[in-house]
Amino acid sequence: MRDVGDERVETELPRERTASRRWMIWPALILLAFLLGLLPMWWSKRSVSTELDRTRIELKRQEHLNSLSAAAVYARRGEYETARQNASKFFSDMQAESDNAESKTLTPQERAQIPQLLANRDDIITLLSRADPASAERLSNMYIEYRLATGGSQQ
Repeated sequence: MRDVGDERVETELPRERTASRRWMIWPALILLAFLLGLLPMWWSKRSVSTELDRTRIELKRQEHLNSLSAAAVYARRGEYETARQNASKFFSDMQAESDNAESKTLTPQERAQIPQLLANRDDIITLLSRADPASAERLSNMYIEYRLATGGSQQ
């Protein structure tokens, strides 16, 4: 404080206010810098997570295709029990996919065509159990039908 004539002027108070404001600005700037550094990492994590989801879906689709193609190949070679196991796995997986409405592996259009593929399940499994050579041709046809139902060469 200082005396100017009869009036007292307080000069200390504004300095304290500016000093305290200055100390409040630093944490705000540090927080802002942290958030600006966090934003690219969040964006990167988001894109990697999206790619991981796409990869998982593609892997699941390829597993279904692999089960069916393996069944067809084993049936052609006369290994009917192994072919039956692969065909059974394919049919079980397809049934689970068609029952699960929240599954992202198949599109709604593909999901609508799955019941047509599953209609021959019992016949094919029976043919494989009897070691009937006709099962190889049926599995090959089913493989082609499945590829057409799921977009063909897009997989």
